[in-house]
Amino acid sequence: MHKTIRLIIKKALKNLRVIAFTHKHVDLRDLGNLVICNEELDIRLINLKNSLDIPEIFYVATCNRVEFIFYGAYELTDEFIANFMDKMNFCVPSERLHCYLGQVTRYSGLDALNHLLRMSCSLESLVVGEKEILAQVRRAYDKCRKAGFTGDFLRLMMDRLVKTAKEVYTYTNISRNPISIVSLAYRKLKEAKLPENSRVLVIGSGETNQNLAKYLKKHKHSNFVIFNRTLENAKALAEELNAEAYPLDELKNYRKGFDVMITCTGAPQAIIDQELYQSLLTGETDKKVIIDLAVPNDLDQSILDNNPIYYIEVSGLQAIAQKNLEERYGELEHAEKIIHDNIQEFLPIVKQRRVEVAMRQVPDKIKEIRDIAMNEVFARDVNSLDPQAREVLEKVINYMEKKYIKVPMVMAKEILVKNGNIENN
Repeated sequence: MHKTIRLIIKKALKNLRVIAFTHKHVDLRDLGNLVICNEELDIRLINLKNSLDIPEIFYVATCNRVEFIFYGAYELTDEFIANFMDKMNFCVPSERLHCYLGQVTRYSGLDALNHLLRMSCSLESLVVGEKEILAQVRRAYDKCRKAGFTGDFLRLMMDRLVKTAKEVYTYTNISRNPISIVSLAYRKLKEAKLPENSRVLVIGSGETNQNLAKYLKKHKHSNFVIFNRTLENAKALAEELNAEAYPLDELKNYRKGFDVMITCTGAPQAIIDQELYQSLLTGETDKKVIIDLAVPNDLDQSILDNNPIYYIEVSGLQAIAQKNLEERYGELEHAEKIIHDNIQEFLPIVKQRRVEVAMRQVPDKIKEIRDIAMNEVFARDVNSLDPQAREVLEKVINYMEKKYIKVPMVMAKEILVKNGNIENN
């Protein structure tokens, strides 16, 4: 990128910040400690915004990353990040929370934008080329937008993330024959050589479990039962699978056994302990297949230590994901070029929006000057005019007011376009 353009972009984006914890530097089991359940997200972000005076923020959590994206004039020092994490009130001992400082990745300005574009295009994903990440980022942003946590800048940035990702998926082969965490899990599941009509216990009816259950249905599995915190969501998936559906709090009473357990909830800690697992076994002692794609894991470690299990989890799929990345290296250059072009296109959009926001005050200022002139500075002269002369004066001032409001707007945009053309030549 041309040095001058890079400096201008850095200035325009100087307050964009990202605090990221990802599969590249954090063990996926530890990553689960930083996941915030939906019920607590709003109150935690409100506390954070008010405590640190952060104008705009949104939070993204997937099976291999937790990221905080915000707009604010802060240096991402260890001290600031430690304070940031403390304000988020994670249920982690202080000494363990301190360890995360050695695993955090910090991005500011242009580097932050580049990272977010790469993330949305799945170049930073555990499985490069999977498209789920874009949907996950959009949902995370929409939730925070509706709660009032985002503003004008993050709106513009989100539009650019979506545009760039769609171009990468359309004009490169990076997502051809797409491989996702779900498809990797199914590959491992096939190695277990399940018997026909295996009993499949599905805990959680979110997107991950929906996709995995549909894989099984496609490959002739039909014996499903669904448990979910919200019964209506469980019923929607159960109808598609021709299965039974129950609320999650009824899991402790389930006594029909299982051969395969698929679990992926948004719970901040394990939801299945040794006692509950034993009740679900109903006395059976054969080896069970467990697919636990939750972060943090839904199964307590004691279950793995004390029972014969063929266990599939996200961290165990990383080796397969690395092979997938190597197969797609050839497309990374094409994707990087699209990202580079979108960064350059984004600059004038940000600059123009800054001008528009700054110019919002122009009409009010002009009206304020008019009122002072008519009612204070020249009040005696105006009041001495006859009605006809005063009417003419009002028309002249109204005409000039409209022109004065329009002129600076047009001139600012012309200057912006002219400078943009010079900078890009």
